[in-house]
Amino acid sequence: MQENNDFINPIDKDKTAENPHSLPYAHTRGGVVIKPEDMGKTKGKALSAMHQQTEKQMGFLYEQMQLLVEQAKRVQERKAISEKIYNAYIGFEPIIGHEYYLYQKTDGSYLLSMVSPEEWGAKMPYEKYSAKVTLLADHTWDVLENKEYIEYE
Repeated sequence: MQENNDFINPIDKDKTAENPHSLPYAHTRGGVVIKPEDMGKTKGKALSAMHQQTEKQMGFLYEQMQLLVEQAKRVQERKAISEKIYNAYIGFEPIIGHEYYLYQKTDGSYLLSMVSPEEWGAKMPYEKYSAKVTLLADHTWDVLENKEYIEYE
């Protein structure tokens, strides 16, 4: 008997692949079905989620910005009224933590008083009541009530 060392593969070469792992589909009967994704749909969902998230974050930043603007306005108000008070006539030594009242005289100058507008009654001797303030420990004034528009500088 003659031995034939040549191996003949019974599988047709047209129906096999050298690298079946790189095929875009399952190469065996029990293989997992691989379906291509619709990349436009996936990108659209991701883009929508990104827009929603960034809009939410921008909303939070806007709220924080508004809070900072309001705080800056209050600091400016305190500064402007403090300057008015330190330029006003004060006939006593203010005590930290007590409430005082800022009035404007008929000549346009200011006066700090311990007497509230209600205590004057109908005959308040000044042109107008400007603000109710309290002296803080750092010698700035906390504005409790602002009755006039004091322009910020």
